[in-house]
Amino acid sequence: MRTEYIVGIGEILWDMLPEGRRLGGAPANFAYHVSQFGLNSVAVSAVGRDEAGDAVIRELNTRTTGEGNALQQPTFGTMISRVDFPTGTVSIHLDSAGVPQYDIHMPAAWDNIPFTPELKELAYKTRAVCFGTLARRSPVSHRTISDFVDAVPHGEGQWRILDINLRQHFYTRDIILHALEQCNILKINDEELAIISEMLSVPGTDMREQCRRLILQFDLDFLILTCGTHGSYVFHSGSENPSFIETPHVTVADTVGAGDSFTAAFIAALIKGRTALEAHRLAVDVSAFVCTCNGAMPVLPDTLRRL
Repeated sequence: MRTEYIVGIGEILWDMLPEGRRLGGAPANFAYHVSQFGLNSVAVSAVGRDEAGDAVIRELNTRTTGEGNALQQPTFGTMISRVDFPTGTVSIHLDSAGVPQYDIHMPAAWDNIPFTPELKELAYKTRAVCFGTLARRSPVSHRTISDFVDAVPHGEGQWRILDINLRQHFYTRDIILHALEQCNILKINDEELAIISEMLSVPGTDMREQCRRLILQFDLDFLILTCGTHGSYVFHSGSENPSFIETPHVTVADTVGAGDSFTAAFIAALIKGRTALEAHRLAVDVSAFVCTCNGAMPVLPDTLRRL
C-alpha cells in the first residue's frame, strides 16, 4: 500500500497569546508546515462540542485544501473528532526574550482522541508521523497515539518522529520510554536532554556523548538537538560527527511554533530526497523565519517553500 501522508497526531488547542488567541498545538503546527512543502499532511486531534471547537474547525477550514475526508484531500487535511470535553487552551506568557511560558489547562478534548477505523486506515497510508509526549498524559490519547504509531508501516524511508515536549508536570519516565521505543527520529532541545539524561541515567560527560548514547540505546536513525540561540545539531546513526549550524540572528516576534516548523522542514526535505545536511539547513532557515512572525502557523515565503 502506498504511504503518502505525513501526520501530526496529538494536541490541538488555542494559544492564548497577549494579542489574542491563535490556533496551536505542536502536531497541528507540524502538519500545516509540512503541507507548505507540497506534501500531503493530516492533523489528527479532538476538539469539544463548544464554541472554541467550532472556531478551531473554522480556522482549519481556511487552511485545508479540498472538502471531505482527509484521505481524499491533497496537501493539508484534518481528522478532528468532536468529543464531550472542552476544547483545549493554553495560556502563554512571553518573557523578555520572546520565549513562551505555558499554562496548559485541563481537562481538554485532545486528551480524548478516539482510535477510529478511519484513523487506522490513515495509519496504513502514512509515510511519516510526528508525535510528542504531552498528549500521552491521559490514558485515552496515550493509547490512540501508541496504536497509530504501531500501525504505521516500517521500512526504508518510513519516519516516526518523536518531538519531545516536556511541559509542566505532564510526563513520566514510562511515558518517555514508551515514546522513545516507538520512534526512529528524536528531536529534543538542550534543556529536555538534561532532564531525559538524568531520568534515564544516560551516561556521558557532555551533550554530544549523551546524544550518541541515545541513538545507540533506542536504535535511532537521527537525533536532532536544538540549543536555542546557540545553534542546533543533527546526529546520524551512520556518521560519527554531527552537523552543526548556528542559529541566525533575527528580530524575534515570538518563538511559538518555531520548533514544530523546524521538524516539519527537516522531514519534508528528507522525503524530497535531500541530504541530512540540506534538511538541517532548511529547518534552521524555516524556524528562524517563523520566529519573526506572530503565532505558530505563518505562511512561508516561496524562497523557503521551494526547498
